[in-house]
Amino acid sequence: MRGIDSPKSTLRTRVFTEVARLAYEGWDAEKFQNLPYKIIPGDEAQYRDSVFVERAIVAERLRAAMGLSLRRFQEYSSALSGVDASLIDEKYYEPPLIDIIKFACNRCPENRVVITNACQHCLEHPCQEVCPKEAISFQAGISHIDESKCIKCGKCINVCSYHAIIRLERPCAKACGMNAIKTDSHGRASIDHDKCVSCGMCLVNCPFGAIIDKSQIFQTITAVKSGVPVYAAIAPAFAGQFGNVSSGQVRAAFKKLGFADVVEVAIGADLCTVEEAKDFLAEVPANQPFMATSCCPAWSVMAKKLFPEFAPYISMALTPMVLTGRLIKKQHPDCKVVFVGPCAAKKLEASRRTIRSDVDFVLTFEEFSSILEAQEIDISALEPDEPMEAATRDGVGFAVSGGVAQAVENVIHAMDPEREVLIARAEGLVDCRKMLALAKAKKYNGYLLEGMACPGGCVAGAGVIAPVKNSSAAVNKRVKDCEETTALSSEYLEYLELIEKEV
Repeated sequence: MRGIDSPKSTLRTRVFTEVARLAYEGWDAEKFQNLPYKIIPGDEAQYRDSVFVERAIVAERLRAAMGLSLRRFQEYSSALSGVDASLIDEKYYEPPLIDIIKFACNRCPENRVVITNACQHCLEHPCQEVCPKEAISFQAGISHIDESKCIKCGKCINVCSYHAIIRLERPCAKACGMNAIKTDSHGRASIDHDKCVSCGMCLVNCPFGAIIDKSQIFQTITAVKSGVPVYAAIAPAFAGQFGNVSSGQVRAAFKKLGFADVVEVAIGADLCTVEEAKDFLAEVPANQPFMATSCCPAWSVMAKKLFPEFAPYISMALTPMVLTGRLIKKQHPDCKVVFVGPCAAKKLEASRRTIRSDVDFVLTFEEFSSILEAQEIDISALEPDEPMEAATRDGVGFAVSGGVAQAVENVIHAMDPEREVLIARAEGLVDCRKMLALAKAKKYNGYLLEGMACPGGCVAGAGVIAPVKNSSAAVNKRVKDCEETTALSSEYLEYLELIEKEV
């Protein structure tokens, strides 16, 4: 869970930090192989039944942090297998981005209704009375469920006065809005990568830390050390992620790490807003029944996978990440760009052949925080640099659910005050699918649809480290503090035509 220090988050941080430290010190194969022993010291297990299993899991995590895929454990393979391909500053993410360390999986039940020891042996027996399959009986006065009869309807759960009956579900599968997680023949979770859209919600919700995502920490630091100017493009969801710090302190942190500078992606969000507003005015309803926003890659990929007929109705506007990366490279030719944000799916978006030249690396806030830790940098203690160039309220507001649609609506009203804008929005892929199903039933003709894969919006992405509630409040405060209101006030609009010509 975000914002809670736990053994799971501590292990992830240790792995990322050690990889970052190794990148700064210089690659050393022997050091890399010894890292599992440094992270899991001693001869007794701390978290699992075996210290050897703990170290094997850490080794897989270290490989993923280097951008490598999981090994096949049916045959011998060194922890260094394939690592040479990652010791460069131009390695792209390779699918699958998100995967499951099988021997770390707890084999959680997919869907079981269970009676706990909170059962009070009551006289009323409402659980038994409401069961449509007579699956509940009493043994020694205690309620018992015959799982061969139970249909998991949940009626017994709802009527128990003591909440003694619960539903056990596999957390990763429950969080997956694509139904991409199933159970293999050994009872372990398995990802159907044809369905997966890399939103990372399974990773966030697995309490056992069995799900990993690949990283470009090593490659990013290698690029910074190479002397080539590396610019960071940071998502507006950064507010609240690193404590109560100013944008000037965040900028100072990037420069202290060796980055040439940092630009807020809210600038690209402003440009995206204007493009989507123009598209909506031109296309809806004249040429298409509705238009869907495009900035969330997991949402747009989901829509194209499950509702391919709607692909033409998803905005063709470049995402804020791409627009910002392209703007930086227009201003600073021969530089490299790293996007730093809350999103796991952005890693695969940046790997698309049409985008690779615009964004070279993608890091999450969690990964960037580990780089700071490796260099022992405390953002809150830094002397503030110049604040990051201000975007408008519209651009900054992209980080929270509803912000994209609101920004587009604001610009549409500025362009055409008489135009009515109907909006439907959904957060979380389950609700996004429901929204598109209603659109298929022609319930949203004439609408602007906003989809966000993560419940809460970008501030709830798989790569955030702060509680969603806190970061949402921090973003909303920044929105209120912005001097300019609509994206039409952006000073970067003059670049939009130049950037678009490169598509």
